[in-house]
Amino acid sequence: MNMPSPASTSISPPPLVAIDVARGVSRMLLRHDYVAMAEVPLAGGRRADLMAIDGKGRIVIVEIKVSRADLLGDCKWTEYLDHCDRFFWAVPGGFDASPLDGAAFMPERSGVIVADRYDAAIMREATSAAMPAHMRKTCTLAFARRAGRRLLGLVDPDAEILF
Repeated sequence: MNMPSPASTSISPPPLVAIDVARGVSRMLLRHDYVAMAEVPLAGGRRADLMAIDGKGRIVIVEIKVSRADLLGDCKWTEYLDHCDRFFWAVPGGFDASPLDGAAFMPERSGVIVADRYDAAIMREATSAAMPAHMRKTCTLAFARRAGRRLLGLVDPDAEILF
């Protein structure tokens, strides 16, 4: 039986998946005083990959893309803009993010973050557009209630069925 020699075998690291990117982005956001939560439902049936809020109540939404097909097929992302002050795309290192410079991705409004599972860096800052007060209140309350439910679920997994 012919086995490859160790010198001829190359092992590549597995490709980053969305959870790895989310972890790195969440760590970076925390350093900037934003506390992030993954998979946050929004009004209208959409769900943000990451939503983060800082001590002043400013809200950031991050949409994570790890495949080109997913990026190019996302035509509903602009609906997230009403639910945040700043919007970012997050991609893994080595990802061809050149489409994000195109007009369809509103580079004048959206930022770009490159991340791995340990950290992230902002490659293009997102423009800040203050949310209307009523929308900020709605999003902040929804964020807080979702976080509370998730925490309660860790302490008492059966709590949801009680009510």
